Amino acid sequence: MKIRMKLILIGLVLILVSCSKNDGVAPENENRDGYLFEDGFETSGNDLSELFPNDGSRWSNLQQVDTNGGENEIDLESSIVSEGNNSLRIYARASDNTLSKANIEKAGFNAPEGSIVSISANFYIASTENIENLLLIDLECCSCWDPRVPDNQCPGIRLMMKDNDYLSIERGKILGSTIVQSEIAFPRNEWVNVVWELKLSQNNDGINKLFINNQEVLSESGMNMPNKSLFETEFANNGIDFELQEPLFYERFQIGATANPTPFDVELFIDDVKFEIIE
Repeated sequence: MKIRMKLILIGLVLILVSCSKNDGVAPENENRDGYLFEDGFETSGNDLSELFPNDGSRWSNLQQVDTNGGENEIDLESSIVSEGNNSLRIYARASDNTLSKANIEKAGFNAPEGSIVSISANFYIASTENIENLLLIDLECCSCWDPRVPDNQCPGIRLMMKDNDYLSIERGKILGSTIVQSEIAFPRNEWVNVVWELKLSQNNDGINKLFINNQEVLSESGMNMPNKSLFETEFANNGIDFELQEPLFYERFQIGATANPTPFDVELFIDDVKFEIIE
C-alpha cells in the first residue's frame, strides 16, 4: 500500500498527515446561515486545557507528534502577544525519521463546494533559520475519503513556506500543484497578519487569495477541493478502486506547525485566529 500513500503528496512524500479520532464523522453544524469561529487564546489561569471545553465551543483537539530529538511543545504564552494576555506557543522539533507536528484543530463545521472560506491569524516566527516546507494551516476533508481504502489521508489544502519563507498555497493532497507567491517574504521575529480567502471548488473556477499584512500576494483561480475524477483516475492507474465520498465538504482546520519537515527546530506564536464560512 506504499504506492497509495505517495499518491496524495506529490513533491512532499514526507508530509503524511494522519487523522484525529473525530475524523470521518459528519459535522453537527450544517452552516446554513454561515459559520464563525474566533479565538484569541485568553484563559482565566493560563491553562491550556481551557481551550478544549467539553461543549466544543472552542478548539476540538491538539496534535503533537514528537521526534527522536525530543518532545514538541504546545502551551500558552503571555510575554509575546499580538493583543490580549495570551498567545499560543508552538515549539516543533526538527524532523528526523519521524515527521514533527505540533498544532491545534477546530472541527465540527461544514464548508461545502461553492462556499467562501476566510481564515485569518497573526503569526510570530521566532527563527531566522530556513523554514522551507514548514506548514502553518491545513483545511481538510476526512469524511470524503473512500472507507474501503486504508490510510485516510484527509485530502485538503495547506499554507506552506516555499523558497524558504514565501508563504504559498500547497495543493499536493488534492493532486494539484503549489500556488507560489514571491511578493512578500514572511517577516521574522515580529507579528505578521495572514488572511487566506477561498471560494471552494473541485474545478478550476475556485478562487484562491492570500494576504500578508494587508497586502494581497496571491489571487489565482484553480481547484481547491478534491476532484472526484482526478482521484478515481490517479488511484485506478495504480490498480486501486477509489470513490471520493459525497457530499463533499471541508470539516476541520489545523493551525500551528502542522508539519515541520525542516532540519531546524521552529518556535512560533499564534494569536487572534478567525475562521469564517460565508454561504
